[in-house]
Amino acid sequence: MRKTSKRHTANKQQVDRTKNYALPEAVELLTSASNTKFDETVEVSIRLGVNPKKADQQVRGTMVLPHGTGKTKKILVITKGEKINEAVQAGADYAGYEDMIAKVQSGWFDFDTVIATPDVMRDVGKLGKVLGTKGLMPNPKAGTVTQNITQAIKEVQAGRIEYRVNNEGLVNFGTGKVSFGGDKIVANAKFAVETILKAKPSGAKGHYMKAVAIASTMGPGLKLDLTQFKAK
Repeated sequence: MRKTSKRHTANKQQVDRTKNYALPEAVELLTSASNTKFDETVEVSIRLGVNPKKADQQVRGTMVLPHGTGKTKKILVITKGEKINEAVQAGADYAGYEDMIAKVQSGWFDFDTVIATPDVMRDVGKLGKVLGTKGLMPNPKAGTVTQNITQAIKEVQAGRIEYRVNNEGLVNFGTGKVSFGGDKIVANAKFAVETILKAKPSGAKGHYMKAVAIASTMGPGLKLDLTQFKAK
């Protein structure tokens, strides 16, 4: 039988499972209960009333959180010509064309995000099997296939996150670190939930946003009151 720590038990006892919390109250509970040796990630989970198997009910896109994610991402840019120099000057960790494609094909994955220009996507497509399984394949909808390399790099560095509904109708993502403090966590989480509200697909029928919960890495989940969020 799995043993539950005293800290985890104490944290769970602070949570009212029947209550839908106001976001500031939920965040205050999360931050006060956090006493781990590492900086926990604050995660938001949203259950949507969509059928992800239908093309007109897909929920996918990107957002740049007001206060970033607290995570530094290594960026690989696949492009050619002068765009390689532009990528390096904009802050890409790695940039190149055929040499970078060959490295990835050989099993190299020392990066968190891949950005590519449209003119190289035919060759980048060869990496579909290796990048796709890791969720790293560049995609125009995610803003990672673009001519504006500098802007894309800046957005990733500023804390841009990608979101996509899974087969169970859930959207999950990190919205910062416990060390951010209450105000920044609240602002990030509110912005994220309202972005998903705004992304309601045309094919969605009935109640779109069914439930929202927030939790830290090692903390209990807290259900949030949906009436505090509005699509902007």
